[in-house]
Amino acid sequence: MYEELLRDIGLSQNEARVYEALLSIGEASVQSISLKAKVHRRNVYDSLTKLAERGLASEVFVRGEKNFKAINPRRLLELVNEKQERINDVLPDMEKKYESAEEKEEAYLYRGIEGFKNYLQDILETKETVYFIGAKAFWLDPRLRNYLPRFQRERKRLGIKFMHLFDYEVKEQKPEILGLVGKPYKFLPKKYSSPTAVDIFGDYVVTFVGTKPGRLYEEPIQFVMKSRKLADGYRKFFQFMWDSCAED
Repeated sequence: MYEELLRDIGLSQNEARVYEALLSIGEASVQSISLKAKVHRRNVYDSLTKLAERGLASEVFVRGEKNFKAINPRRLLELVNEKQERINDVLPDMEKKYESAEEKEEAYLYRGIEGFKNYLQDILETKETVYFIGAKAFWLDPRLRNYLPRFQRERKRLGIKFMHLFDYEVKEQKPEILGLVGKPYKFLPKKYSSPTAVDIFGDYVVTFVGTKPGRLYEEPIQFVMKSRKLADGYRKFFQFMWDSCAED
């Protein structure tokens, strides 16, 4: 039930299974844990050692026999906080190195929904106006439902402005996106609709495709080009299209 979550915070598969077994059965012998967790007895010993080092399990001696029990799950929050504190300690130095590196022109891919979230994070980090060509309300993809509110709150806090040139179909099929992103926005003429979208912000030009308004491909790919000169050129293309489109 909790295995995936436990693995997300750094436990191995066996450690996650053993810890979950301890939560379910309480104080128990290695044999009982092995049966409940469906982990080989030898691997249970290794996992219990690692869990004890993390402060998630402890030994209990009963009538000369050694059993094990789980530590309160609130310890998991402490582990997460400890990791965050370690990152915070080194983050200023890491950011200084990142920002001092010579700006390079480069091209790469973002894959999947997590890659799409990386693209959204780039928008927040750039803190510049975003220009959308052929926008298709991809942000309404159900797989982004839990991420988007946080993104929107941070975007508004940073004062990042959006300028949208939506595909014509969005007006009829996904009008809720209009209230979400806010004005200014316009619509491309219907004959210029396509599956392609281009977003420009800072020194980024990001292109991708989708199946229909409000829905990305099952495994979306974003083609990222990073070049201030290229982005400036695309912004000029955007301005021409913007000036050529009628007000809605």
